[in-house]
Amino acid sequence: MELELVAEGLKFPEGPVAMADGSVILTEIRRNSLTRVHPDGSTEMLAETATGPNGAAIGPDGAVWIAVNGGAFSYRDQDGLAIPGPTPRGHQGGSIQRFELASGRLDTVYDGLVAPNDLVFDSHGGLWFTDHGVSVEGGRRFGALYHAGVDGGSPSRQRGELISPNGVGLSPDGRIVYVADTWLQRLWAFDIAEPGKLAPGPGYAPGRVVANLQGYQLLDSLAVEAGGKVCVATIVNGGITVFDPDGSTEHLPVPDPVTTNICFGGADMRDAWITAGATGRLYKTRWPRPGLRLNFNA
Repeated sequence: MELELVAEGLKFPEGPVAMADGSVILTEIRRNSLTRVHPDGSTEMLAETATGPNGAAIGPDGAVWIAVNGGAFSYRDQDGLAIPGPTPRGHQGGSIQRFELASGRLDTVYDGLVAPNDLVFDSHGGLWFTDHGVSVEGGRRFGALYHAGVDGGSPSRQRGELISPNGVGLSPDGRIVYVADTWLQRLWAFDIAEPGKLAPGPGYAPGRVVANLQGYQLLDSLAVEAGGKVCVATIVNGGITVFDPDGSTEHLPVPDPVTTNICFGGADMRDAWITAGATGRLYKTRWPRPGLRLNFNA
């Protein structure tokens, strides 16, 4: 995989969204900003968000929706790398925000959450999002998987008591929600019974286990290929781990131990942009297979 460096100097980039004009909108977690990276690598700050913007997606209204973790991670600078760490004391919780591209208006739609991390819209315009949870003294406050409309009504908690749900995506047929669990090194598959509602898990399990990674690797955000494979950004073993629904995996390395996310775009959906958090870079590459076209874009 040949990587093209598009931009650097970013403050822990995440949440890339490939736009129709060839630019990429992403979040800078340590800068508390929503940023546009133009094809020539120049950057433009679109909005100053609440603390800790994480995942981002275009909604059915054409706005950018942002999962804001509320500053759920501390950071240390080591050997030129930004390394995320435990939740700082005093963390007050996160939210889901909405940014209108045309007007520049930023609103908080859902508040009172723990640490929202990533989000994806289904074909009905409903919003699936993960709440990563946070580390607390002596343990952890668990995360959850939610579904919500875009009308500001209360989100529905579809799966609770998850260790550290991070990346979230939908299968090409829209019948499965995939969730990457950071600390379990696991990709979950949750079957959808009807729009916005999950089917019961098998037996005692909350969902189906696609695969668990070996050794010590951590999972971050994800994107789905048109053929159904799930591409998950991987930490420690920096790169993208591609999970086949049959449980087999393939790892594609990226020169950053804290690779945070991937998105697809371009006319044939084979252009892939990868955010590298520790080095503050955005890369572009030609992916071997087309990515899944998301339900909404701008």
